[in-house]
Amino acid sequence: MKPILLQGHERSITQIKYNREGDLLFTVAKDPIVNVWYSVNGERLGTYMGHTGAVWCVDADWDTKHVLTGSADNSCRLWDCETGKQLALLKTNSAVRTCGFDFGGNIIMFSTDKQMGYQCFVSFFDLRDPSQIDSNEPYMKIPCNDSKITSASGEVLVNVKEHSRQINDIQLSRDMTMFVTASKDNTAKLFDSTTLEHQKTFRTERPVNSAALSPNYDHVVLGGGQEAMDVTTTSTRIGKFEARFFHLAFEEEFGRVKGHFGPINSVAFHPDGKSYSSGGEDGYVRIHYFDPQYFEFEFEA
Repeated sequence: MKPILLQGHERSITQIKYNREGDLLFTVAKDPIVNVWYSVNGERLGTYMGHTGAVWCVDADWDTKHVLTGSADNSCRLWDCETGKQLALLKTNSAVRTCGFDFGGNIIMFSTDKQMGYQCFVSFFDLRDPSQIDSNEPYMKIPCNDSKITSASGEVLVNVKEHSRQINDIQLSRDMTMFVTASKDNTAKLFDSTTLEHQKTFRTERPVNSAALSPNYDHVVLGGGQEAMDVTTTSTRIGKFEARFFHLAFEEEFGRVKGHFGPINSVAFHPDGKSYSSGGEDGYVRIHYFDPQYFEFEFEA
């Protein structure tokens, strides 16, 4: 499994995201650059320039017309995917940590950090109403008690606490019936999307920064490693920065992929399940196409 190495960032990768078809891969990092790549060969298609701080999150809408980014420069920006033109700039009082589109691509959501005396909020804007954008007034704004939302999905219907430390990432399954969480408590956990019932736990010895579910196999990939400030030169040799594959039902690890020279901050499966990508603290994004043995592999319980 020879990876395709994407070199387009000068700082640590914060998030990577495929569009729905999987032909494009969007990457953001602690530099102000937003990159888009062809996932098939790793060719850089373009950049979205405008942010002035670390970019924490990125999302593309259903038909890949628009791209949404959130940054530590206290702004959330909407871009035309094809031309790279900035369509909207929403200014906030603190860093934008997570952002996303709804299914129709008409409603955008983003969460802001609690910092400099400002509360943590989740804001919702309807793009069909230009006045909301012009006045920078969301139609719904939900205050949160925690310092920041590191992953976001009004009113609280169900609240579960299964992790003992911060949750770094939440990713849905292809059919949206389940989601997987990645946490600093060294585990990733599988939940039912409707009831939030905890179903499975995948345990490691290190903080888990990101986890993703395969769209066509009962597999989950975990990325993580030590805290960036604890990293030593020996860590790479010991294999602390591998992507780890677990079986969804048996909660057993069955494979590891080396490559990064620091913790993995974001992982994503290609929508067709034939490859996955990882973005690391080392500033590199790696696209891995699975060998034929992966598809023939049968787990023996």
